[in-house]
Amino acid sequence: MKKRVLVVSDNVTLCNAFQKLIAAYQEAEVVYAYSYTNKNFLSNKGLEVKARSICIKEEVESLVGRYDLILSLHCKQLFPAALVKAVKCINVHPGFNPYNRGWFPQVFSILNGMPFGATIHEIDELLDHGGIIAQRKISGEIWETSMDIYNKIVQAEIMLLEEFLPTILNNTYTIVSPTVEGNVNLKKDFNALCHLDLSEAVTMGQAIHRLRALTHGDYKNAWFEHPETGEKIYVSINLEKEEKQK
Repeated sequence: MKKRVLVVSDNVTLCNAFQKLIAAYQEAEVVYAYSYTNKNFLSNKGLEVKARSICIKEEVESLVGRYDLILSLHCKQLFPAALVKAVKCINVHPGFNPYNRGWFPQVFSILNGMPFGATIHEIDELLDHGGIIAQRKISGEIWETSMDIYNKIVQAEIMLLEEFLPTILNNTYTIVSPTVEGNVNLKKDFNALCHLDLSEAVTMGQAIHRLRALTHGDYKNAWFEHPETGEKIYVSINLEKEEKQK
């Protein structure tokens, strides 16, 4: 009997990579979904999977009876306790647990110096908290922005999936519990970072770290308020490492 797997993702790169990896496992029957709040997911260029919109908290009862395994690949929804207690739920998380659990781990790692990395873990009732199946630490360089580091993390996640997907599908993996609770950052914490107070006194180093933490491609994250009109003025930073001549 095939294992019924639901993959809930809001990341096109991970979704496509997972589809290629799972193709080798004929014993798995996979359905793909994305968060109902992610209005642009299906219009993303390069999306190679068929997926449906889902609001997890409204479908718990039907999900429990329908799937043997639910995988979160950067899903932007919390999994209700009733779901994680009834179905094996596993998260691919762009952070090195237990550090900077929650929202945009790489952003806060740039700011607080905690490790960057990728973690695959079981989902429990708390945010990014369950037993760790596998993880990989990556380096973050001083000239790299949030986007640069995030892209490296996604590649680390794909490598972890390639290595540990067989044990996840067969439920033969082992878990390790973190020795400390770590820390959690929420969306409101990120939003607070985005507002740049022009009267705040910081060092040049602190300013650069904050701007590179908030620079993520075309996203309009960091902003300050125009002192006369009150309009938002968006800020990003471009960092380029000197190429040493040989």
